[in-house]
Amino acid sequence: LAEHNGLSKEYLELAKDLLNTCWETYNRMPTKLSPEITYFNLATGAGDDLIVKSLDSHNLLRPETLESMFYLYRFTGDQKYRDQAWQIFLAFEKHTKLPDGYSSIHNVKDSRNPRFRDKMESFFLAETLKYLYLIFSDDPKLISLDSYVFNSEGHPLPIFTSD
Repeated sequence: LAEHNGLSKEYLELAKDLLNTCWETYNRMPTKLSPEITYFNLATGAGDDLIVKSLDSHNLLRPETLESMFYLYRFTGDQKYRDQAWQIFLAFEKHTKLPDGYSSIHNVKDSRNPRFRDKMESFFLAETLKYLYLIFSDDPKLISLDSYVFNSEGHPLPIFTSD
């Protein structure tokens, strides 16, 4: 948003780097879903730079990474953000979908049995699925980022100008 609104291109590059890190927390897990908490292994010569402890390996169907993919797709038009979002959507469908809804899961490191938690946070419907919908919309004016800003709960609020 900073670069889109006139600040240095460095902000866009930083956003891309941060999102890539978030993406890797999904992409490196056997379920292709991110854990709730990931630790960075900074030890010299360490084999794996992302560490997920067993009590942190659950996934709550959070929207933040998809929100960032939405912004970067809208601002750059780079198809990779849609491709990554699609992989996350497919992982939600495969590992979290129930006959009557979706459930958070206990273990993103076990693709054969991630174990349902029998709980779906309201933000999954209000934010996660909204950002997926917006990423795959071909209409850039659908909640235009020049006319709206999203609050922390994913609600679009109109931008008023003093013109």
